[in-house]
Amino acid sequence: MLDLIMCVDDDPITLMLFKKIVEKASFAKEIVNAMNGEEAITFINAIATEDIKPQLIFLDLNMPVMGGWEFLDLFNNSHYYNSNNTKVIILTSTIDPEDIKKSKSYSNVIEFLSKPITVEMLNYLTSKIN
Repeated sequence: MLDLIMCVDDDPITLMLFKKIVEKASFAKEIVNAMNGEEAITFINAIATEDIKPQLIFLDLNMPVMGGWEFLDLFNNSHYYNSNNTKVIILTSTIDPEDIKKSKSYSNVIEFLSKPITVEMLNYLTSKIN
């Protein structure tokens, strides 16, 4: 079981479903939600001095304010990347092959999954990250 994960998505129903599935699968002790990339960066900045960081970030691509690609660019092109071994899972409704290809250019993106999250997906990820 992971200590802390983050779900970044602008849809409240997706966030609620995500939390229920993660709890059902006993995948993580704590889940933090952010409605867009900017909120996620703000949270990461707020806990920067603490020892605990999200071990996984589940990231939607299409969000207002700061979308998934903008978040990844900032997260990978700054002090965040050097001080953090957080892995990213793209969790989105898009099935565009170009998005899948682009996601592979980020070394910390370990998977590209289609919504909604399922217990089976979390079981797969558990085997992949352990």
